[in-house]
Amino acid sequence: MELSNLKPAKGSTKSRKRIGRGQGSGKGGTATRGHKGQKSRSGYSRKTGFEGGQMPLQRRVPKFGFKNINRKAYKGINVSTLQALAEKKKLKEISVDTLIEAGLVQKNTLVKILGNGELKTKLNVKAHAFSKSAVEAIEALEGSVEQI
Repeated sequence: MELSNLKPAKGSTKSRKRIGRGQGSGKGGTATRGHKGQKSRSGYSRKTGFEGGQMPLQRRVPKFGFKNINRKAYKGINVSTLQALAEKKKLKEISVDTLIEAGLVQKNTLVKILGNGELKTKLNVKAHAFSKSAVEAIEALEGSVEQI
């Protein structure tokens, strides 16, 4: 076997259908487009969502709601998560960078500390926002809260 005599397996390839190449080919005349009508003409392209003149779905369904462009989406991190992280890495101070390194948040995410769970160690926490219960839990153990 050499490169000069390689062939695809028998029956694995087919010759393409040559449309509009005369009556003798069997695919001449209308070239498989049928007779008359919009789809038989050259240059025809149907619009996305076109339903044959019937009112399209995207126009039948009513519009509602809106997207607030000024919305700030925070990623919530509970006090219990901070406690687990502080115990695991023996930390006294937790910032957004620490949370990024731990894989809890992505790089440009706004972080809000929430008060769910129990805190046992004194921590200095830096984040974008805090809930009231989180601030109470952190300051109850003489920890500090700093809003970025």
